[in-house]
Amino acid sequence: MSVKIGISPIAWQNDDLPDITAAYTMEQALKEAREIGYTGVERGQRMPHDTDGLRAYLEANDLALCGGWCSGNTLVNSVAEECAAIGQQVDQFVALKAPCIVYAECSNTVQGMQGVPVNNRPKLSRDEVLAYAAKLTEVAKWVTGQGMPFAYHHHMGSIIESEEDVNWLMEGSGLEVQLCFDTGHMLFGGGDVMRVMNRWADRIHHVHFKDIRPEIVRDVRDNDRSFLDAVIAGAFTVPGDGCIDFQAVADKLKAMDYAGWIVVEAEQDPAKAPPYEYSKMGYEHILTVCDRAGLKIDNRA
Repeated sequence: MSVKIGISPIAWQNDDLPDITAAYTMEQALKEAREIGYTGVERGQRMPHDTDGLRAYLEANDLALCGGWCSGNTLVNSVAEECAAIGQQVDQFVALKAPCIVYAECSNTVQGMQGVPVNNRPKLSRDEVLAYAAKLTEVAKWVTGQGMPFAYHHHMGSIIESEEDVNWLMEGSGLEVQLCFDTGHMLFGGGDVMRVMNRWADRIHHVHFKDIRPEIVRDVRDNDRSFLDAVIAGAFTVPGDGCIDFQAVADKLKAMDYAGWIVVEAEQDPAKAPPYEYSKMGYEHILTVCDRAGLKIDNRA
């Protein structure tokens, strides 16, 4: 059993805050990611959108497609409408042998609204989350039926943010709804990283290694700042540069016999955190904790 190490290009090319990464190109992101040692990247919006173009783009940089964000609207769409809406991405990811789509509900999220405090995110009751989970399961059944695993990303500013939200979603959904477990979003959302991993180990299909700077998170919460304000201020960082114990996370992955991707997703202001330097720092920290945990790394793209 082995894991692969990938990265999101968001440190070089931030889709939500393009101005802060205007000095960087996607080509630079892929070149530098591979040079550091990453063997996969999640899809970015400034990559080619057609399947053949994206395949050639990735192959030119000797990188695999290790997933990618999927903006969901299951809360407001019918199951048929949602399946039709995401069908092109599902087909593309199947063709490119991605490990999963990384799905999150975006119909009413505040994550992209710089003027709205992340504290004001939409919240559902337990019964409402359970109803959403049942509907989401039907979408996930269709996606997995096409040959693509479905991994749900709990995310700041959205209806599934807290540990309680994740628990309700997992309780109410079928096994087709797997989990994209994001360490940084879980801790920022007030959850216990290891408790959630222990509880839902059998549902974790994809893992984002994201660290946080707790003093900035506290400031964001205490002063009603937005999610994007948090990103600019440096709430997130690469593994090993914040407060999360990634050795404990790696040890748990080993105990789970995890054999998927570990993906660095650490968006921050490149003027404060140069992407190459920080991405290399994160990669080296992952190598260290995986080695200590006995997790073998597959270095093939």
